[in-house]
Amino acid sequence: MSAEPAFLLDVSRLISRLGRGPATGIDRVEAEWLAHLSVTATPHLLLARARRAQLLLPAHAGDRIRQWLDGDMADLPKAAMLDRWRGRTSAAMRAEPLLREMALLTSDRTGRGIADEALRRMGPDLAYLNVGHSNLDKRLWARLDPLLRVLMIHDTIPLDHPEFTRKGQSERFRERFAGSVSQADGLLSISEASRADLIRWRKALHLAETAAVTTAPIGTRLVPPDPSGLPEGLDLSRPFFVTLGTIEPRKNHALLLDAWEELARRLPAARLPRLFIIGRRGWENHETFARLDRLAPNGAVRELSGLDDAAVAALLDRCHALLMPSRAEGFGLPLTEAAARGVPVICSPLPVAREILGDYARYLSADDHRAWAGSVSLLAGALPLRLSPLTVPQWQSHFDLVRGCVIEGLRARQLPGYATRK
Repeated sequence: MSAEPAFLLDVSRLISRLGRGPATGIDRVEAEWLAHLSVTATPHLLLARARRAQLLLPAHAGDRIRQWLDGDMADLPKAAMLDRWRGRTSAAMRAEPLLREMALLTSDRTGRGIADEALRRMGPDLAYLNVGHSNLDKRLWARLDPLLRVLMIHDTIPLDHPEFTRKGQSERFRERFAGSVSQADGLLSISEASRADLIRWRKALHLAETAAVTTAPIGTRLVPPDPSGLPEGLDLSRPFFVTLGTIEPRKNHALLLDAWEELARRLPAARLPRLFIIGRRGWENHETFARLDRLAPNGAVRELSGLDDAAVAALLDRCHALLMPSRAEGFGLPLTEAAARGVPVICSPLPVAREILGDYARYLSADDHRAWAGSVSLLAGALPLRLSPLTVPQWQSHFDLVRGCVIEGLRARQLPGYATRK
């Protein structure tokens, strides 16, 4: 094989997320890969799921996708009358005609002909890379068999905790997990904890165990703080704490609301610290949403959504601590974003948190709101504490690990007897 492999990067998740607010952790990984391939001029093509189709896109389509992700969507056409009538007016739907115009090949849902066309254009040293938990259709994966198929599994939370997912999501994830993991030539995890979960579920579902599982921790990109994106009049004069992430059951925001009610009983109003809940509302969390809706407009707890990364960084820089009482995580980017800045972290003792933070964080039970209230009260009684910044995983290391995995997989394909082993 040649020294440098080429990639067919699946960008289906990024396109589906256009115009839907701040990126989630999985979104960020796919976006980082898109930027990396472009900036380094790595030979690559893109694959995107569309309505009843799969689109093979040229590398320069990534520039348009990144432009849209940055919020510049002025070139997106208005939705057609039929789409408006059917409620198909999202940015992703409006982007689809432009993507179809750029497509090198438009195939059916199963991706018929995609692999052959991609190999014709890029040569044999080509790997399909899916890092977005999207487009996990077993028929597509079977069609992509001529390529080295590399899959990243961020976590198995839908399998381990169906109570934290939308109705039916656990079953759908199980089917997609089985169909893609069983066909992948290489598997990636983002932490040793998630690697153990992936291997455990691969065994539990009796899937083929031929593909090696490589741990490639995702990087942390520290955006310079810029308070100009914060809501006008936001009071930062009193001690405040932040929690960062989609407001969904597994993030356990209810514990923090309980902790602040406990603090309100312990402290006079003038000494009550503030809590900024940063993130969009998710799903299956109606009781917590109702509690948030009842918050006083200028009270101690404030819900903030739609903040850009620079505004979030401005709050992290000045807060007394990041609070993260999650009940399940595959990695937890807010943890490394805070620790890399020297911001104190209080979190639940999840295996992945201990793996990436070690002794840096203070670990408290995800069920003991009084302990959280006590720790918050102690930190709030002094000036913001700053620790020695923690060395956290970087993106270049992640890219290098994945590239090594791909090179090894492509070389293995050239060995005699490979087809028989498969």
